[in-house]
Amino acid sequence: MERSVDVDIVIVGGGICGLATALALHRKRIKSLVLERSKELRATGAAIIVQANGWYALHHLGVASVLRQTAIQIKGVNGEVRCLKRSDLMKAMANSLPEGTVRTCCEVLSVELNPLTHYPRLMLTNGTVLQARVVIGCDGVNSCIANMVGSNPTKLMLFSTCVARGFTNYPTGHQFASEFVVISRGQVQLGTMPVTHNLLYWFITRLRTSQDSTISKDAHLIRESLMESMKGFPEQSMEMIRNSELESLHLTELKYRPPWDLIFNKFRKGTVTLAGDSMHATGPFIAQGGSASIEDAVLLARWLAHMKVGSRESKNNFMVEEALIDQYVKERRKRIMWLSFNSFLIGKKLDTQSFIVRSIIIAILVVLFRDPNWHTQYDCGTLQYDI
Repeated sequence: MERSVDVDIVIVGGGICGLATALALHRKRIKSLVLERSKELRATGAAIIVQANGWYALHHLGVASVLRQTAIQIKGVNGEVRCLKRSDLMKAMANSLPEGTVRTCCEVLSVELNPLTHYPRLMLTNGTVLQARVVIGCDGVNSCIANMVGSNPTKLMLFSTCVARGFTNYPTGHQFASEFVVISRGQVQLGTMPVTHNLLYWFITRLRTSQDSTISKDAHLIRESLMESMKGFPEQSMEMIRNSELESLHLTELKYRPPWDLIFNKFRKGTVTLAGDSMHATGPFIAQGGSASIEDAVLLARWLAHMKVGSRESKNNFMVEEALIDQYVKERRKRIMWLSFNSFLIGKKLDTQSFIVRSIIIAILVVLFRDPNWHTQYDCGTLQYDI
């Protein structure tokens, strides 16, 4: 690579949101460069539950038909719901991008605004300097780009609950119905959802412990810890965890950006902005984190499609790009605030042992979120291209 490179749009982070943003821009015939610090694209976590709004967005990215072949449809729910392997989703999006869009082993050291042009300049750990017109931070909850725009990662808060996720494979087929099932025992909750007729996705939420930082580094310890916390669950559930795929197991803390932060944060500095968990990290309690990130990608591409061709020394072009990003942030703010608030309330309901607090939270949920499927009915708009 050259020491200094001019790039119009740089996307930091090659996860689901980063790839979705690059693909949405590609559908609008806009080139972008995705920087991924790992040696290869990797899916963090086992699966992602995609609800109706997510499928609408995936349709306009052009990958929905391929992904429907990888997962069965869940019955008894509102609209289309399927549980996708994260690796399948990332592979489908990456394969649809032009060659050279994603660069691995590219870690961002710092981002600053050029004092002359006001455009962002990225310093990479390999010594390369990228001169960009727009930078989009899709680098997750510990985002360096969020820190740069003022959404400091130290403001992220922790639920008292943690979550373990994994797959269990049944070579001769499982007996689980094509349904989303949740079983609770005290403050331990088990959710199951089939991916295929042989593969089952499950998650377990329980209170965090002081040993979790050690346990999370060893799949065997994760499984042992889960078996211990699930005493009293049906034998079928215990057997499912006992036979789970070790390589799929993840135990993570649940970080979130408080809903009130989403109201007051600017989410733009110059022509640097955020999408996905970098912008609106929430708990997994309404299964909208991934779908909301794909919505971000579609909306951001729709607005950036109005960028003007011209010199990056042009003050008018810079002001236009700032205004377009502001429109994107404005359009997303209301949506992600309500998603965050809904997830926040459910997470706190699981956290608390107080009957009074739980009753208050349930009352708020009934008043504000009477329709449990409200979040699946969002229309992120079309990218207006022929699939």
